[in-house]
Amino acid sequence: MRLSPLAILPLAASLAAQAPPPPKDIPPGPPPKSYDCYRATTPIQIDGKLDDPAWRSAPWTTSFVDIVGSAKPQPRFRTRAKILWDDQYLYIAAELEEPDVQATLTQHDSIIYHDNDFELFLKPPALVAGQEATGYFEFEINALNTSWDLYLDKPYRLGGRADNSWEIPGLKTAVAIQGTLNQSTDKDKGWTVEIAIPWTAYASRLPVTAPHTGDQWRINFSRVEWLHGRQEPNLKEDNWVWSPQGVVNMHIPEKWGYLTFRDKH
Repeated sequence: MRLSPLAILPLAASLAAQAPPPPKDIPPGPPPKSYDCYRATTPIQIDGKLDDPAWRSAPWTTSFVDIVGSAKPQPRFRTRAKILWDDQYLYIAAELEEPDVQATLTQHDSIIYHDNDFELFLKPPALVAGQEATGYFEFEINALNTSWDLYLDKPYRLGGRADNSWEIPGLKTAVAIQGTLNQSTDKDKGWTVEIAIPWTAYASRLPVTAPHTGDQWRINFSRVEWLHGRQEPNLKEDNWVWSPQGVVNMHIPEKWGYLTFRDKH
């Protein structure tokens, strides 16, 4: 049965009245974005090039915006991502427009956002002692394919602590540069990233299982962009994200997007 618009209005008002108000420390703003993540129909080679047939049918996210939202200027360079899955991995591809690709950090678990970087924030559903777990995972990578993986038991604003000892067993990453790295005398197109994270990667911190069709996780992406490619005194970075946070703080999972797992198109 299809309700008329007049019938829907009282129902919507009733549902709104029943919904709990958002926590006071969650900034206002538009609802989180969403992405339908389809099964990969063919194998994916993690080489950073994004030319596998499976990626061609995967939709791009919307272009990244300032972390605060529409009140801030549009990013200078476009950033977007794609996501796929199969029985073994979650796959992420990212395309970062960048006229001068720079990176300096080469040691794993360095503070990667001191360089220009690409960041993934992921909160799988998990129960601990019968309650929804507050923990989540963060991954950062630069144009040298240097990465930083960490686990947080809860957001920093709630007293959370970063656990740098978390490592991703079986992780696959690759970066391809469309230009020349650390050479400012020419103009680059940008860099692309491929990431494959096994479903078993989270088990040392949370009882996460591989998803089924229709399951939903929380996810967000961030890009830190420095004026000259790296952190410098007296200069502030740009923070560009997929689903805006409303404030310069990526550690508000309630503002992250919704990732819904789907079968193939």
